[in-house]
Amino acid sequence: MFSLRPLLICLICFNFFCTPPAVTFENSGSSSTLKKINKIIAESGLNVNLSIKMIELKSGKTLYSLNSRKLLMPASNNKIYTCAAAIHYLGKDHRFETRVFKNKKNIYLVGGGDPDLTVEELAALAEKTKNEISNIDTLYIDENIMDSLRYGNGWMWDEGSWSYAAPVGPLSVNKNCVDFYVTSGAVNKPAEISIFPNTEFIKYINQSETKNDTTNFKKIKIDRDWPGRTNLFSVSGNVLDTGIVDTLQRNIFDPGYFTGTVFKEQLENKGASVKNIIKTKNDYSGSLIASHKSDSLLFSAKNMMYESYNLGAELFTKAISQEDTVQGSWPVGLKYIETFLADSAGIDTSRLKLADGSGVSRYTLTNSEQIVKLLSYMYHSKYSEDFLSTFPYGGTDTSLKKRLINTQNHIIAKTGHLSGTSNLSGYIFSKEHGPIAFSILMNGFIGKPKKYQNLQDKIITTL
Repeated sequence: MFSLRPLLICLICFNFFCTPPAVTFENSGSSSTLKKINKIIAESGLNVNLSIKMIELKSGKTLYSLNSRKLLMPASNNKIYTCAAAIHYLGKDHRFETRVFKNKKNIYLVGGGDPDLTVEELAALAEKTKNEISNIDTLYIDENIMDSLRYGNGWMWDEGSWSYAAPVGPLSVNKNCVDFYVTSGAVNKPAEISIFPNTEFIKYINQSETKNDTTNFKKIKIDRDWPGRTNLFSVSGNVLDTGIVDTLQRNIFDPGYFTGTVFKEQLENKGASVKNIIKTKNDYSGSLIASHKSDSLLFSAKNMMYESYNLGAELFTKAISQEDTVQGSWPVGLKYIETFLADSAGIDTSRLKLADGSGVSRYTLTNSEQIVKLLSYMYHSKYSEDFLSTFPYGGTDTSLKKRLINTQNHIIAKTGHLSGTSNLSGYIFSKEHGPIAFSILMNGFIGKPKKYQNLQDKIITTL
């Protein structure tokens, strides 16, 4: 890592006639844009690895480029690749189906990879099932449409129980998370806690304490026994006696059993009885008695991009691979995404590394030039309108909620964040230049990302 400030000051002072070696530093574009953006970067004083590319989409002209071929971690900017490939391979109207089959006194709950299955939708499926059979011997959980790998290659050990690292499975409800609602109890007593879904699948130990002042106050903390691969949670820390409800979401272990258990409880709530619940490796058999089809893939793609929803990206990746394999898998799905990037967008995929669909993996590497190539291809393709509709814009209830508030929909962009990483890629609709595709990747910093996000916003709003 090196500081850009001395190099950029050199460029500014010598009217850009100073040319450092191309191996270590590349900076090109239109003269006026170069001066503006280089000045903004130099004045920020930030020490960070940068890869930036901006092009006019109508002319193909490069407006600004800085180390655009430098490989960096894209974080959630990787979802741009996954979203485009899913629309290409699966189609915007693709629907994921969760089905129930009946065989004598047994039923099979068969996952279809729906990334947005809700508890309410599972309850409706239970209602249909109960109308066909009420005395159930065994509920079989069938996840055979996808492989059994739950975590992406290169996901870090300390991702733990955070919602963004929920395990991946074709039977997934409530984003494979439990919502904890925490509010104050009596002073010096534990906080009041409720959970959703309210299921016996998880247990929690409440070691929290309600306080009436902030002396020695410790923020509320909820941890799952992640190393032990259990669904036992511990709640610790303090809440103030204000009665304000705090919502914290934590992931669970084993999404298939989680979804199956919630489904079993929904059946029992509706008057059915279920003796056993078992996972099966055998193919389902019997007659179809109930099914739920998801909303369109485009609906799920918007959720994935707006919320930066990692589980959705990984389920998309495995679903893409079902074009080629009996079971959806990461290796085949990622190979399909790379093929799409190469054949459609003209990206040299030997010069990038895809390890997952969401960008959680620290092994995933790309650069701003490659991202802009994909953005340019999609803008000019038959997918343009649908693809662009998946991008958030400033001030909305998305990952850009507190950013680019006054730009309305003149800038649409996907954020990307990991520890030491902050990225932004998307489109600018400029009066002077027309539509612009851009990508700004920043890696290798210490501390909070706010000042790096501010720099990104300053760069793109200059256009």
